[in-house]
Amino acid sequence: MEYFSTKLDNGIRYIHVPTERHVAHLAVIVNAGTRDENEDEHGIAHFIEHVIFKGTKKRKAYHILSRLEDVGGEIDAYTSKEDTVVYTSFLKQYFDRAADLLSDILINSTFPEKELEKEKEVIYDEINSYFDTPSEQIYDDFENKIFANHPLGYNILGDKRSLKDFGKKNIQAFMDRTYNTDKIVICSIGNLPFSKTENMIQKYFGLMKENKREWSRSPFQNYQAFNLIEEADNHQAHCIVGNTAYDSFHEKRKALLLLNNIIGGPGLNSRLNLVLREKHGLVYNIESNYNQYSDIGLWSVYFGTDKNNFKRVLKLLHSEMQKMVNQKLGPKQLNKAKQQIIGQMAMASENNQDMLVGIAKSYMLYNKLDNFEEIKSVVNAISAEQLQEVAQEIFDPKQLSTFAFL
Repeated sequence: MEYFSTKLDNGIRYIHVPTERHVAHLAVIVNAGTRDENEDEHGIAHFIEHVIFKGTKKRKAYHILSRLEDVGGEIDAYTSKEDTVVYTSFLKQYFDRAADLLSDILINSTFPEKELEKEKEVIYDEINSYFDTPSEQIYDDFENKIFANHPLGYNILGDKRSLKDFGKKNIQAFMDRTYNTDKIVICSIGNLPFSKTENMIQKYFGLMKENKREWSRSPFQNYQAFNLIEEADNHQAHCIVGNTAYDSFHEKRKALLLLNNIIGGPGLNSRLNLVLREKHGLVYNIESNYNQYSDIGLWSVYFGTDKNNFKRVLKLLHSEMQKMVNQKLGPKQLNKAKQQIIGQMAMASENNQDMLVGIAKSYMLYNKLDNFEEIKSVVNAISAEQLQEVAQEIFDPKQLSTFAFL
């Protein structure tokens, strides 16, 4: 993948990927999320993601929302445990308009008290909706128990009790502490020369005062496996089984990505889907996930099933994991698995909007991008022995935790 990059005088990094399409994309990723909140700030990272759209020194909320939509563009944002992302899509001739808007809400948001109170009500409804969806709630509850007494366990939405006290001073304090210029990456994709986009990024984001990070995140330690079942008034049983895993810099992370894709990835031919849904008809949805953080990872598999089938599904799930632990993949199986994940990555790279944040995140962590041939080479170098070794570590029954709504 061809790309161009630079660093602004204030430490913000910028990366541009040229394409030949009419639609361009621009994103700002800030390496600040839920895990960076203090105990009295639960939910503030996500709250900020909402309220930066509510007014700046020169724009009211309506003008922010209309600035790109008036020309057919889109703007959106999300918060994760370690990042806050604002991203846009628009016709390429409106790049200057998009860069101006994103820099304005990042640098000049005013956080009017009346708008803050209205947005709290929106998030209260979001929290209520979350509690009405056990298949979503269980993920956050599981992480809260995995990362017990650590900021990585915080719920991204926060709670109503903490939210009600947030005001402009709280927001500004969090942003001053965590929105550090050396932890901000701007990424663009579009049919525009780098020299032109660079000038616009320098023009708008160069206005942000340098603010380097002088603190570090506290690492999570002392994981303790658990088995917990909570009674719930649901028609289905919902369950997650998982273990802590490799961080974003670990040499085994690529092998775990491949293993995850084999056991319960998005393909309908994943082992768990074939056994539990296609063969036995016991689940509608079963999927495994591997989340990488800067200093730790989390692997998990989720399923929902009829309560009467809960124990049977759990037994079959562990059986499939132990097959990966005890048996190496044969050459044909391994090659098939590699070709599948390579194809999935190629398909994903066709969607520039989806690729945008991935590029920004990669540049944030590694300060570089690997091209597709380099990624293929890494995948093809993974051996059956490496996959089995990873399975033995991650699927170790003594280290697996189980949490269920039953």
